[in-house]
Parts: sequence; C-alpha cells; structure tokens
Amino acid sequence: MTTTQQPGSLRRSVSNTLKGSAGNLVEWYDVYVYSVFASYFEFQFFDSEDKNSQIYIWAIFAVTFLMRPIGAWFFGRFADRHGRRLALTVSVSIMAGCSFIIALTPSAEVIGAGAAIILIMCRLVQGFATGGEYGTSATYMSEAAIRGRRGFLSSFHYVTLVGGHVLAQATLLVMVLAMPTEAISEWGWRIAFGIGGVAAIVVFYLRRTMDESLSESAIESVKDGTSRSSGSMKELILHQWRPLLLCFLITMGGTVAFYTYSVTGPGIVKKAFAGDDVVSGTILNLIALTVLMLLQPIGGWLSDIVGRKTLLVFFGAGGVLYTWFLLTYLPQQTNELAAFGILVGGFVILTGYTSINAVVKAELFPTHIRALGVGFGYAMANSLFGGTAPLLYTAAGEAQQVPLFIIYVTIAIAASLVVYVFFLNNKGVNWLDDEKAMRARDDERDGKREDREVAGIR
Repeated sequence: MTTTQQPGSLRRSVSNTLKGSAGNLVEWYDVYVYSVFASYFEFQFFDSEDKNSQIYIWAIFAVTFLMRPIGAWFFGRFADRHGRRLALTVSVSIMAGCSFIIALTPSAEVIGAGAAIILIMCRLVQGFATGGEYGTSATYMSEAAIRGRRGFLSSFHYVTLVGGHVLAQATLLVMVLAMPTEAISEWGWRIAFGIGGVAAIVVFYLRRTMDESLSESAIESVKDGTSRSSGSMKELILHQWRPLLLCFLITMGGTVAFYTYSVTGPGIVKKAFAGDDVVSGTILNLIALTVLMLLQPIGGWLSDIVGRKTLLVFFGAGGVLYTWFLLTYLPQQTNELAAFGILVGGFVILTGYTSINAVVKAELFPTHIRALGVGFGYAMANSLFGGTAPLLYTAAGEAQQVPLFIIYVTIAIAASLVVYVFFLNNKGVNWLDDEKAMRARDDERDGKREDREVAGIR
C-alpha cells in the first residue's frame, strides 16, 4: 500500500509549503510573462503589416495548452513512481531553459519565419512543463499540509500561481515607468523573459531541499516492481475514472472563469487605458491581481471551517450571475475606480474556486495515482476550456459576437455548478485525511458490484 510522508510539525509543513510555492511562483511567472508582454513583442515575431498578428500571438498562447495533458501524464506518472520533489525540480528546469531561448531569439526581421517557429516550439515545451507543474505541485502542497489546515496551506498553490501574474505585471509597470514603449517592444520584453530564467535557477536549488511527500516504501515498491499500478494510465482510466471525471468537471467551469476573469479581464483594462493612461491601467491591473492573490489564503482558511463545497457553490452561482456584467461593462469604463471595482468583484467570486481547487482534487485520488489523476484531469479541462478563452474572446470581439462568448463561459460555469451541488460532499472522509477508510469504502463498493454481477448471472 502506498502512503505519503506525514509532515512532522506545522513548522515543517509551512517550510515545505514555502519552498514548493517559490517554484510555483517562478514557473507561473514564465507562463504569464507571455500574456502580459504579448502586445509589445508580437511584431518581433510577426509582420507588423499583418492584421492577424494579434490572433497569431493568442493562438500560440492557446496551442501550448494542448501540451499540458502530455506533460501531466509524463510528470504525473514520474511523480507517482519516483517522488514529487524530483518531478518538480525537472519541470522548473525545463521552463528556465525555454525562457532563456525566447529572450535570445532574433526577431523576424533577422531570421524571418524562424522566429515564430522558435517561439512556438519553446511555448509548446513550456506547456509540457506546466502540465506537469500543476498536478505535481498541487499534490505536493496538499500532502505537505497538516490535517485541519490543508485548505489554508494548499491555497498558497494559487497564491503563487496568481503571484506569477502579479510579478509579470509588476515587471511591465517598472518598464513602463522607466522606458518608452518603443524600447519595451524592441528589447525590454527580452529582459522580462530572462528574469524568469534566472529565477528558475534559484528555485532549482530550493526544490532540492524540500522534504519528499511520497514515502520511501512507496518509491521502493516501484523500483522492485511490486507496485505496478503507481502512476499507471491504465489504473487511472479503468479504476479511477470516477474521480478523474469529477476532476475534469470541477476544473471545467473554474478554468474558463479563471482565464476570462484574470487574463481577459486585465487585458480589457489595459486596452481601455491604452492611450495616455497606460500607466494607470497597468497599476490598476497590478493592484487588482494583488488583491486576488491575497484573497487565496482567506478562501483556503474558510474552507477548513465551512467546507470545500460551500466555496465552490459560491463561485459557481456567482460566476453564472456575474460573467455577463463583467464582460459587458468592464470594456465601457473610463473611470479607474469603477474598472477596479468590477474587476475585483469578479476576483472575489473566482476565489471560491481558485483558493481550494488544488486540495479538492487531491482529496479525490489515492496516493499511488494522485499526481497523475490531478494533473491529467486538470490539464484536459484546462486545454479545452482555459487556454482557449483569451483567443475565443479576441476572435468574438473582432466578429462583434462577444455575447456568444459570454453565453459559452456562463454555460461552462453552470455545468460545473451542477457537479459542485450534486456530486461533492462538504465534509467527510477523503483520500488525503483517511486513506484506510477510503480503501474500505471502495472495497465494499467493489464487493457489492461483484455480488450484483453474480446475482445477474444466476
């Protein structure tokens, strides 16, 4: 039986949480520096005369999400068989290498279409690494947290995920204040990617000092061949398909809301204040995203008290009601305070999902398949509904069909809300807190199924 290493103390749990968070912060900075600086470097990779260059840039952003399920499978299997720490160390190293390559890639004026090809390849590899990062880090931080405070401690998974976006926005703000727009477009964006690469090297050494949350006996059982189901896709599909489907459906509405509210929303603000108020727009986004980041521990703490389901239902109901208002009225704002209020209102609702989604998914799976199950279920939904959201919004805007995009997002959130209400328990036993009880429950269920099959044959 595979088990996890229980954290020895709150202090040790906090230490491992901080180390795991640091890597998550840097890796997601590398993800978001692309979306934050996209409008500045798009003509470095595509012809400035091409009216579709913006579509191409966001298409590259979307297509990288296709690599996330592959990364989730590879790193999830690796983490379930060889440990969470090593998998996380490898993924951040890959991200660093790609960031350096993007920063050093010659422009399209120098190497033509080769610039776009290099960008696409690097982003695909980064999508592969990010697919592994999410599931493995969500698993590690949930396992490293002590019982009773898992919601609060695991919420730092999204503190640092949003924090990566905050850092990217802060980097842009510094550049906007220190240099002209032309300089940012010419070479400033390269510094932004280079910062991510350097920071990842530092995190590489931090992650090597983390405690391993997967027990030594579990790792040894893989090495000696006695545990063949660990990290097995066959095991996941055949025997863990229920929690896998739940993981996908839980993520579906949450991920489309996250990219609509936290990526498209700030993009709308940046466009609305793109003239003389570019600094105001950047500061507004930075403060709003900082608020979203700081809301995460509050949501996690509340979930330890009132239960995870309560927060998810709050998000689902709020998202169904608020999406139309956000996407209809945010583009119309010319007042910074009004725009800030609309954006933060969406972030409060979004926190109901983001603050606890890591631990909710980790609680669904047994230890031997957890990293793969969490990562793959998330990555599939994220690829289909999350990464495509900015592209679909941009395309809908150019076609004057934003209401159709609003309907799409609302339906996706509503579908997940149904799952939150009818298929999740607010509190009770789960695989993180009581693996023995969960195995007994599954054995009983399987036994009843066999009895029904025998009765049917007779």
